[in-house]
Amino acid sequence: MAHRPVQAQRLVALFLLGCLLFSYPLLALFNTGGTLFGVPLLYVYLFGVWIGLIVLMILIVERRGS
Repeated sequence: MAHRPVQAQRLVALFLLGCLLFSYPLLALFNTGGTLFGVPLLYVYLFGVWIGLIVLMILIVERRGS
């Protein structure tokens, strides 16, 4: 049970990272007319960050004995 505060701190840090990654200045960088394999770059960024945050959350929650 000692890892609960550390886990909570990591989840809060992950939330703040998500807020930063989904903020306007970074989204504006990827809101160009470019595409990647025919998919607009903004969509690739949004879904890539979303999947990355989910994977990081799973790693934090499922980690044993931190």
